Amino acid sequence: MAQIEIGNNGSAKHDDSVRLDSYISGFELDELIRRALKEDMPFGDVTTESLISSAAVSRAYFEVRTDGVIAGLDIAARVFRLLDEKIAFRKLADDGAHVAAGFIAAEAEGPTRALLKGERTALNYLQRLSGIATAVDDYCREVAGLPVKVTDTRKTTPGLRALEKYAVRAGGGHNHRFSLSDGVLIKDNHIKAVGSINKAIAIAKEKIPHTLKIEVETETLDQVLEALDCGADIIMLDNMDVATMKKAVVLINGRALVEASGSIKPEEIKEIALTGVDIISVGRITHSAPALDISMEII
Repeated sequence: MAQIEIGNNGSAKHDDSVRLDSYISGFELDELIRRALKEDMPFGDVTTESLISSAAVSRAYFEVRTDGVIAGLDIAARVFRLLDEKIAFRKLADDGAHVAAGFIAAEAEGPTRALLKGERTALNYLQRLSGIATAVDDYCREVAGLPVKVTDTRKTTPGLRALEKYAVRAGGGHNHRFSLSDGVLIKDNHIKAVGSINKAIAIAKEKIPHTLKIEVETETLDQVLEALDCGADIIMLDNMDVATMKKAVVLINGRALVEASGSIKPEEIKEIALTGVDIISVGRITHSAPALDISMEII
């Protein structure tokens, strides 16, 4: 059996300060899981209830079948506990840990019916969040040692944003806005609707508290200069080629934070980071991350 990479805390992992309960309350998590369980068995599990005695007890293990980064183990544990409090769930890694194919990430023991009923829901969370954490890690490895942050976007699965943004942190990345309420981000359609970057920033400054920052999405160097002249706090360089990004960073010259965005692939991120941008936001780490292959096996 392949083993986890060992570090000072028993596993090689990302930021220890990242906590699931800082992203979602226990009450909200339970409600989310209950909805998922109801979706999966609205009138019970006819197969399990037909075949398995209510007195049967089993042990199961969760095997990672491809190399990756684990995220969502506490959520998987909660799935089973909501089904039957007699289930004991033991984690053999922490979220954020790098694991190799064949690693056993957790074990569960208790009523067989509950184990089988919760299998798919637990794996859906675990595979999805581990896939995101793994995708983020792929990007972060490419820019390791460079003064840049890799962030997510709002391109998340409806209803799962808090969990997916938690997985981004577990994978070593950072979070952008959680919602439209978090800050002003003037995008291309806002600019079209208002008329200009100048006008959009002026209106925003009149209406928002002084504590909120203003970010502006730009597509050309002329727009970069306009946003800079109007006092934007953050300037997003959207879908610019690397040569134009370099020119934009020189123009901005530290007077605003610089964010690069726009369908960025892992093999492209280092070159973008070397332009001098401060932040690189990547939508595909949430909207297109493939699930990590993890299985639950009854012993």
